[in-house]
Amino acid sequence: MKKLQAKVTVVGAGNVGATTAQRLCEKNIANVVLIDIAEGIAKGKALDLAEAAPVELHDRKIIGTGDYSLTANSDVVVITAGIARKPGMSRDDLLMTNAKIVSSVAKQTYKYSPDAIFVVVSNPLDVMTYLVQKETGLPSSRVIGMAGVLDSARMKFFIAEALDVSVQDVIANVLGGHGDTMVPLPRLSSVAGIPLCDLLSKEKIEAINERTKKGGLEIVNHLQTGSAFYAPASSVVEMVDSIVNDRKRILPCCVKLNGEYSMNGVYTGVPVKLGSNGIEEIIELKLNQEEMNEFKISCDHIKGQIDNLSNLLSGSPS
Repeated sequence: MKKLQAKVTVVGAGNVGATTAQRLCEKNIANVVLIDIAEGIAKGKALDLAEAAPVELHDRKIIGTGDYSLTANSDVVVITAGIARKPGMSRDDLLMTNAKIVSSVAKQTYKYSPDAIFVVVSNPLDVMTYLVQKETGLPSSRVIGMAGVLDSARMKFFIAEALDVSVQDVIANVLGGHGDTMVPLPRLSSVAGIPLCDLLSKEKIEAINERTKKGGLEIVNHLQTGSAFYAPASSVVEMVDSIVNDRKRILPCCVKLNGEYSMNGVYTGVPVKLGSNGIEEIIELKLNQEEMNEFKISCDHIKGQIDNLSNLLSGSPS
């Protein structure tokens, strides 16, 4: 029987976490526990959001805490904890620092919510998703990275901007890792069913592809002191909504491949059916040779990061 009140734990009360908590409540999706090592920040932001409820007209509950026992029996755990990128940093530069944080968070949240579905947002995202699955021992269908929804959303916006059309009519597909090796797929993107390649020149499409790959860095360079959080939070919320309401949306997510796309044991972005059981189906797109080659390069990069992390954790030279 479906629970009437879903419970979502959001770990990390920074910009991504707090905005995720806000939208989960204000969209009436779930009650939220916002947890952070800086307990006062979590409590203060949660209280501020709770006091907005009479204006936003929702009755969702939100608490802020540093006590993991209050996260018990969560349906979904969203991990946003970790340091954000600064100008000149790649997502890979965050590897070891965030690995220690994410490892600790995964163990503590799993202790209290062993039946939860985990959604990972911390960077470098593909490797952190792998790490959460390793630390919790959960089936890979219940450990999912948020990347493809965000990367595809950025590509959709750039397409809509270039054509001066509504974003609601744009479909865009982005596969692979959440970083410079991601694989935008203009051949499988469209506007109101019209193939993108029929609407824009090759040069304009290539420019959109490159801007999509650098979408996060573009924002980091503007902000100087942080990274994107509105669009990442919206992307998380779309995934959580599909899970807790069993919508079975087809969304691009970072998942573990077990033979799909001829890849094994690597977490990377592909379209999946997302429902109350987590990943209910991995959808294999028919890629051409060029697209498949790019996808393999992206997966190989992630495998390299995973090997590097394993070496760092074991103390071996990389």
